[in-house]
Amino acid sequence: MKEIIAIIRSNKMKKTRDVLEVLGFPAMNARRVLGRGHQRAIIDDVNIPFPPEGIEESRGTMRYIPKRMISIMVEDRDVELVVEAIMKVNHTGNIGDGKIFVCPVDDAVRIRTGENGDVALQ
Repeated sequence: MKEIIAIIRSNKMKKTRDVLEVLGFPAMNARRVLGRGHQRAIIDDVNIPFPPEGIEESRGTMRYIPKRMISIMVEDRDVELVVEAIMKVNHTGNIGDGKIFVCPVDDAVRIRTGENGDVALQ
């Protein structure tokens, strides 16, 4: 079992969610996050209040850029499919497309029934 964590552009969230749902992966957690890698400003239009928190108006760069972080648990056999789907939806070829992390998960437990392991993901 793996956890796939993807940091993506905010304006790609709906399409990413829709594609994953069509592929049979409707369960995920999503959060609004602020962060930054090598990207120093927002190139595409993003729905954020202006001036956004973290902007340094004197230098014209942003300390933190609004993104979305999604977390989805999948069985090992589904990792490649989910990663490829996220990449296909979010790839623009420009800096700031995001990152995907794949992490091992030791176990999962469904609180309602006490089921654990891969069965708890279904």
